[in-house]
Amino acid sequence: MPIKVVIFKPGLDSHYRGALVVSRYLTERGMEVVYLGNQLPDGAVRAAVQEDADVLGISSLSGNHHAIVPAVFEALRAQGAESIPVVLGGIIPDEDRPAMEKAGVRAIFGPGTPLERIAEQVSLVAGRPGG
Repeated sequence: MPIKVVIFKPGLDSHYRGALVVSRYLTERGMEVVYLGNQLPDGAVRAAVQEDADVLGISSLSGNHHAIVPAVFEALRAQGAESIPVVLGGIIPDEDRPAMEKAGVRAIFGPGTPLERIAEQVSLVAGRPGG
């Protein structure tokens, strides 16, 4: 059974190319990817639960990660889905990474992260190395 990843963008910044490139690459690697596009945290978590996702990915390029990440984890708790691991991609300043990790984000991918590394990390986060 393939790893299932749900990916969403929490903002309306129109910078969706990176999320689409990652989605396509993960699909080419044999993962099942559901790209939601622009979505609020509650809706994204609801979709992740409905899709029985192994990983929930956030693509944040608008600097809203300090608000979105806690909202995602709050929605995961509220929907009884705390077991779904969260990864974060986008423009995340180095000084913000510790706070994101402390909040529960399992992997962070900045601009220029090789697609192979993203796929490997998603597999690890999903608990299926080599995925």
